Amino acid sequence: MPLTDTAIRNAKPKDKPYKLSDEKGMYLLVNQTGKYFRFDYRFGGKRKTYAIGIYPDVSLKDARWKRDEARQLIQNNIDPSQHKKETKNLQKEQGANSFEAIAREWFTKNKHTWTQGHSRTIISRLENNVFPWLGSRPIAEISPPELLKIFRRIEDRGALETAHRVKQICGQVFRYAIATGRAERDPAADLRGALPPTKLKHMATITDPNKIGALLKAIHDYEGHPITRCALKLAPLVFVRPGELRHAEWQEINFEQAEWKIPAGKMKMRIPHIVPLSNQAIQILREIEPLTGHGQYVFPSLRSSKRPMSNNTILGALRRLGYTKEEMTGHRFRAMASTLLHEQGYPQHVIERQLAHAERNSVRAAYNYAQYLSERKPMMQEWADYLDRLAADCQNK
Repeated sequence: MPLTDTAIRNAKPKDKPYKLSDEKGMYLLVNQTGKYFRFDYRFGGKRKTYAIGIYPDVSLKDARWKRDEARQLIQNNIDPSQHKKETKNLQKEQGANSFEAIAREWFTKNKHTWTQGHSRTIISRLENNVFPWLGSRPIAEISPPELLKIFRRIEDRGALETAHRVKQICGQVFRYAIATGRAERDPAADLRGALPPTKLKHMATITDPNKIGALLKAIHDYEGHPITRCALKLAPLVFVRPGELRHAEWQEINFEQAEWKIPAGKMKMRIPHIVPLSNQAIQILREIEPLTGHGQYVFPSLRSSKRPMSNNTILGALRRLGYTKEEMTGHRFRAMASTLLHEQGYPQHVIERQLAHAERNSVRAAYNYAQYLSERKPMMQEWADYLDRLAADCQNK
């Protein structure tokens, strides 16, 4: 008599495993651990058992469908148990060669070369924009039109620059797959020109000397927390990236040599960097030393001395001073310095080295981080003196 759903539900485990027969070789095996659909058959002169699935994950109806599928394989001279094993192995192999698996492998091998913030940006762009649609696809089978759909979806929501960034990341993943023998071509390369170009945006900064003087005066008169005030005052003198400024540690400051040595792990390009400290920068650090010098960070969080200042602190302070994001951001002290130092005739290679811009040869850059230091030190002092003059001129007006 064939099985029924009621009989299966009511079947209780006994001291020993037992079977409830259905038909065409299928039965339900009941033991202390659960209820299992099985199918007994003969293949190649041998008696074999095919594991269909576990009840209730597999219903009686689905179990019968899988049994009939196995019987059809036998009629075609295919062993269903061996076919199931080979299918699982193929799925496993395809999973290991899926876009997501290879992308995560590429990310793991490269993330040590990026800052934590950049790493988070890369993996989140993949997780939010690519993996849900292409993650499970075998990377060697992904076509340019498939990839273009991903980029178009991002473009359609108004994030054209992100679409270009994601395209660039995907290209790096495909090239890694080619190098490791799991793909033969990069479909992202075939999409050159498929996305409209991004409009060049000039980040907000101030380069007019009179407006710089007004900004410096506003910073000098800032009435917020003294830690924030000192960070604001130091930012234009050292023009490092905001993350490098807020992660500054006292152990990195050498007052005798008037240098701030930033380790490679904190730099965008993972190369150590030296910031010569002007007399004015030293004075600001001495001013804050009694307040934070007992801890790790020069500019700790206002909530916990064990964490660095928030990445929004400088930005928020500029807003309170009346500067919108279209006028000034913490990052744009770098553009301010770069523009005016170039105008004042300082050599480009000296300015670029002080800005810690990327060196094409990463090995050479790792050894040359102190390059042009004899020229950079006087430039940094002259820059600080120039800013003092702008602030004084504003004060006297």
